Amino acid sequence: MTLQQFFASVSSNPWPAVVYFLILPFTAWVVGMMADGSRDVKFWSIVYAVLVYAVCIPGIFAVTLNIYLFLFERQSIWKADIVLQYLPIISMAITLMLIKSKIPFSLIPGFGKISGFLTLIAALIGVMWLFDRIHLVAFTYVPFSVILIGFVLTLLAIRFAWSKLF
Repeated sequence: MTLQQFFASVSSNPWPAVVYFLILPFTAWVVGMMADGSRDVKFWSIVYAVLVYAVCIPGIFAVTLNIYLFLFERQSIWKADIVLQYLPIISMAITLMLIKSKIPFSLIPGFGKISGFLTLIAALIGVMWLFDRIHLVAFTYVPFSVILIGFVLTLLAIRFAWSKLF
């Protein structure tokens, strides 16, 4: 099954995806109400970690897909699929805001890995977009290993700058 076939399948029957992305913020709200005043921070941080991963994986994928479609494929915003391209992002934003109001992200196991992964994806898309804009086709006299080292150093510089910024 290709990604296009998967999207066509979900678009033909969007209700399971809609229910999934509506249940996640609702679950975060219910967990927040249940955890209010509780001293068992470790248990609730694990519950919130499951919610964060359940919402961030499709949300980050939707953000990346949207950036790719709008920057590289030149897709019109009028042709965007609301269920597959916007609902995961909206659900992710609402769920993360609800979680943030109850517990700091520093207490959620693995949350730093998600933000680092998102930074890496943003850096990769930025570098790809830069190469696409300057129409860089081939390096004539530069060995591939030098190009690869330059790419890795660029990603490390972006990661370092991002960590100093936030």
